Amino acid sequence: MSEKLDGIRAYWDGKKLISRGGKVIHTPRWFTKDFPPFEIDGELWSKRKDFENISSIVRDKEPTKEWHQIKYNIFEVPHAEGGLFARLAKVKPYRSERLKIIVQIPIKSKKSMITYLHKLEKKGAEGLVVRDPLAPYIDKRTSKALKVKSFLDDECKVIGYTKGKGKYLGMMGALKCTLPSGVVFKIGSGFRDAERKNPPPIGSFVTFKYKELTKYKKPRFPVFLRVREVK
Repeated sequence: MSEKLDGIRAYWDGKKLISRGGKVIHTPRWFTKDFPPFEIDGELWSKRKDFENISSIVRDKEPTKEWHQIKYNIFEVPHAEGGLFARLAKVKPYRSERLKIIVQIPIKSKKSMITYLHKLEKKGAEGLVVRDPLAPYIDKRTSKALKVKSFLDDECKVIGYTKGKGKYLGMMGALKCTLPSGVVFKIGSGFRDAERKNPPPIGSFVTFKYKELTKYKKPRFPVFLRVREVK
């Protein structure tokens, strides 16, 4: 297990950093000049509860001195042979103040994992990533690597919808909701196809889960759970 860092995912292809969406990340030359000549995958991160600042720094097309706050934290070496530890060992010669290898901790029991999760969450961590260290590199989502988080839940009022795209074309894309505080946000995940075809009506209340509130008081990573029963 390892801490799930709340930063910006970045893929080093041996020459440049690329975002999850396939866009080139504009880094200062000094930041990547000693990176390895092979592929690595990781998270651009500074500290816990600093996502907005990290995102602002990383997404800037003109890199600034603020990049000195950022570290590239490695959790995978794509297409390398062997188990997780063997793959990560390839990066060790390239470790520096800017390039780190995320610490992987053996899990003794489910109880010890949950205890560690709660300990990190109290310090502001997002959660854990649990992995099978013997599994080969897999270039897609897999049960060999799972996210473990604790979530909060709340209720909100449905005030509208966005249209679905791609495989959800012709269906609901996301719910537009409002909290009692007046904060408006969207819930775009957690729905079955039947719920996207026939979404909760405007004016109804739904229950959702989320990780935490952003500095703008919006629920972070909201996921639909169910329509609230009318009592």
